[in-house]
Amino acid sequence: SDSQAMGRVGEVVIRTWQTADKMKRQRGALPGDRSGNDNLRARRYIAKYTINPAIAHGMSKHIGSVEAGKLADLVLWTPAFFGVKPDLVIKGGAIAMAQMGDPNASIPTPQPVHYRPMFGAYGRARTGTSLTFVSRAAVEDGLAAKLQTSKLMVAVENVRGGISKKSMVLNDATPHIEVDAETYDVRADGELLVCEPADELPMAQRYFLF
Repeated sequence: SDSQAMGRVGEVVIRTWQTADKMKRQRGALPGDRSGNDNLRARRYIAKYTINPAIAHGMSKHIGSVEAGKLADLVLWTPAFFGVKPDLVIKGGAIAMAQMGDPNASIPTPQPVHYRPMFGAYGRARTGTSLTFVSRAAVEDGLAAKLQTSKLMVAVENVRGGISKKSMVLNDATPHIEVDAETYDVRADGELLVCEPADELPMAQRYFLF
């Protein structure tokens, strides 16, 4: 989120799906998507902020995807608000954040509804449902005992020689890039890359009126 020294970590998810929408409008459906669905595109773009950052940072053994043996870090959405307003944030299997109205209300749909911390955001649940990633040298040196931390420390893995663009799930393309020094035209494998400004963006202001 900070590639241009202007990190907007709170916008990563929305911007990812806005980019997915723009690329479909600009370049059409992916060859692997059939019958009008966008399953491959959805998998490609969700991998950009889940499993691929975990792989790049050496954390994919523990986080980054929904698999047995990994932390149960999940975000649940109502489909109409996917990528915009999650219903539940589950950290390590415990509900950390959820949308709630007035707890003293007498009806099931009170307003306003906003995010509130749940059981997973308090006390020992915070350390029992998360990890601290450090170097292998720090683990072998007994850093956790020295700092007397209650959170489990684990070492990152495979962050130097054994990783490349080919390691990125559904995002491993490495086209030959050419940039014209005079016109600044950019070509990938000989194809001129163009992208007009968007006239309308999905997942924008209308989602945040209430």
